[in-house]
Amino acid sequence: MLFRTRLRRHLVPAAVALATAAGTASPAVPHERHGPSGGGLSAVIRYTEYGIPHIVARGYADLGFGTGWAQAADQVCVLADGFVTVRGERSRHFGPDGAADRALSSATDNLSSDLYFRGVRDARTVERLLAVPAPAGPSREAEELMRGWAAGYNAWLARNRITDPACAGAEWVRPVTALDVARRGFALAVLGGQGRAVDGITTARPPGGDPAASPARPAPRAAATPAPALRGPAGPGTADPAGPETADPVRTARAAHDLFAADSADMGSNAVAFGGGTTANGRGLLLGNPHYPWHGGRRFWQSQQTIPGELNVSGGSLLGGTVVNIGFTDKVAWSHTVATGVPLNLHQLTLDPADPTAYLVDGRPERMTRRTVTVPVKGGAPVTRTQWWTRYGPVVTSLGTSLPLPWSATTAYALHDPNAANLRATDTALGFAKARSARDVLAVLRRTQGLPWVNTVAADAGGHTLFTQSQVLPRVTDDVARRCSTPLGRATYPASGVAVLDGSRTECALGADPGAVQPGILGPSRMPVLQDAPYAVNSNDSAWLANAERPLTGYERVFGTVATPRTLRTRGGLEDVAAMAARGRLTVADLRRQQFANRVPAGDLAAAGAAEACPAVLPDDPAACDALRRWDRTMDTGSRGALLFDRFWRKLTATVPATALWRVPFSAADPVRTPHTLDTSSPAFAKALRDAVAELRAAGTPLDAPLGAHQFVVRGGKRLPVPGGTEALGVWNKIEPVWDAAAGSYTEVVHGTSHVQAVGWDGGRCPVARTLLAYSQSSDPASAHSGDQTELFSGERWVRARHCERDIMADPTLRVVRVRG
Repeated sequence: MLFRTRLRRHLVPAAVALATAAGTASPAVPHERHGPSGGGLSAVIRYTEYGIPHIVARGYADLGFGTGWAQAADQVCVLADGFVTVRGERSRHFGPDGAADRALSSATDNLSSDLYFRGVRDARTVERLLAVPAPAGPSREAEELMRGWAAGYNAWLARNRITDPACAGAEWVRPVTALDVARRGFALAVLGGQGRAVDGITTARPPGGDPAASPARPAPRAAATPAPALRGPAGPGTADPAGPETADPVRTARAAHDLFAADSADMGSNAVAFGGGTTANGRGLLLGNPHYPWHGGRRFWQSQQTIPGELNVSGGSLLGGTVVNIGFTDKVAWSHTVATGVPLNLHQLTLDPADPTAYLVDGRPERMTRRTVTVPVKGGAPVTRTQWWTRYGPVVTSLGTSLPLPWSATTAYALHDPNAANLRATDTALGFAKARSARDVLAVLRRTQGLPWVNTVAADAGGHTLFTQSQVLPRVTDDVARRCSTPLGRATYPASGVAVLDGSRTECALGADPGAVQPGILGPSRMPVLQDAPYAVNSNDSAWLANAERPLTGYERVFGTVATPRTLRTRGGLEDVAAMAARGRLTVADLRRQQFANRVPAGDLAAAGAAEACPAVLPDDPAACDALRRWDRTMDTGSRGALLFDRFWRKLTATVPATALWRVPFSAADPVRTPHTLDTSSPAFAKALRDAVAELRAAGTPLDAPLGAHQFVVRGGKRLPVPGGTEALGVWNKIEPVWDAAAGSYTEVVHGTSHVQAVGWDGGRCPVARTLLAYSQSSDPASAHSGDQTELFSGERWVRARHCERDIMADPTLRVVRVRG
């Protein structure tokens, strides 16, 4: 109450008064005044160490204004690049063949990206979603945040010179609108659905071609060549001309499974909540460790957002977002992990024999809708293409690179993406910011139903925990799949959760669930939920083992699997957190130790066997065997032998399926400890070990060199060792670096640990929290905050969160910026 009273006193007349008061209380605080055009909006931004802004405003539009301003200050080039994407203007500025913005879709090149996003613009898709009344559409508060964010971003552009060489002086850095902000949110919502199939949507052509198209241009390579996994009885190197429904069902199912399993390599996470019975003071604890790209538009950005008396939340936002996505308050903390639920399904269309652009529903023909899209192209004539839409969604000819879906004279496939009608994620995040307990978090999820592709893990000051896979999924129940799957669907649904339903029968329409805010999605009563467990953890496997002692079952296959092998990261995480819960008396310090334990589950399972078998494989190289034997089984920067095992393990797992690695197979009765015992008798084992040793020796890299000497990044001319390890090793502190074969080193990180938060409570008014943004706040290499937290990450150090007013005002580096329209 003291905090709210103090801020009301300063902010009721005007938000800028707080800055004046703060400056009076601390004369050393530098003051900056800016007065750009912003429609009368204003906010106070108080920067503490590591460039973390604490944004205070009178209302939602003002809060958006301050957030847009502060994000632009740190990330203007990355943000501007994303707005070029959602406007469908990449080909105009960067050429049609340039690499697409992979942060916002799976498009292979700029032209494919532009054709999709221009189609979204031309169809006024986002405008229609904004017009839908809440709760199915966004709330007034969400729209005000978008309006304010655009104004704040534009105000920063109007008042500041861009120094980042990535976009300084570029014509494509332009003011934005609230609609642009909403379009970016839409792109993130459909990442797992339409965004996954952009090439398949934009290259879809009926048999005989598209008469409206401009002169032919080769389709993106990934979409044009069917993946080998789906090559059927027509022989090697050719796709089955009859379509995937007649191809080898095992290969088809494997391709679909691999497509969706690959998401955890691109977007992943760990999160664990501990209940009061396991902690030192009976209150909850939460450790959130999302794994996201280190570069580009899917980075997190830290801030605190405050509207006195309304909300006060700290945490990480995805760039371009108006709210804190992963964060904490004085009562509750939450994090997200990418879920195994499949946020799309396919409808197999039976085409009219007289017209391949018409399909039959209950025996009656229904014409597809043509969307003709024109894209301006740098240095060339505009490109025009037609997209084909149905009652179910767009016609697609592939999902990613592994699942081709040919459009023949008799058959086509339409993609249904329920998140193409979902602009509710902002309201979900706002609800979390106002929640007072883990139970409130669950109520917010059930009310807003806004999360497209993530699980939620939460803990609160009362000692309660929550895990739930409450995400927007198509209403595909196991019964619907049984009744309505086509032959292709009977292969893909059990293997991957990708339903392929018969689009020729209205009885196979998805219908509506009780409590669902939109038709065609699963309702809240079907979502897997685990409440008040001693621990609740997820590392991107299904909901089944959120707690190994209280497994979740009974959910539909579209959510994920039950009683199937878990990844090494899941198994290692379960071992660690179950042991922590059993030990008890846990504090935030224990969460910090878990984050940087850097234990290698693959090493615990396989290193001893590999070292024992090594002399027979490398009889003339005892140093290699000794390095494996002496390795401490961690990926700490000082660990010797870690690099050798890492290179060996990557080579082995790249060629040997997980089921063939082990002598003792998986058992659903012992899912955390099986499979185990490395099969060292296989030729692949010997080859991987020889190749790893030869690779390091060829580069002149000592086999027992400290990991940090050869796994590092360079920031500000300074070489920073990087702890952590790859997905294949199962390390909690996941890092996916780039290998430089000539140097025998990892020289950059492209993906992994991003915005980390370790949060607890001690009974006072302020949460006990430590945070870390592994890649730092700014992408501008000239910024003081482009590598400062990366240096902390290198040294496994943390930032003490300044959530309460007294802590913000006590920061000796405090800098206050007053921004007004």
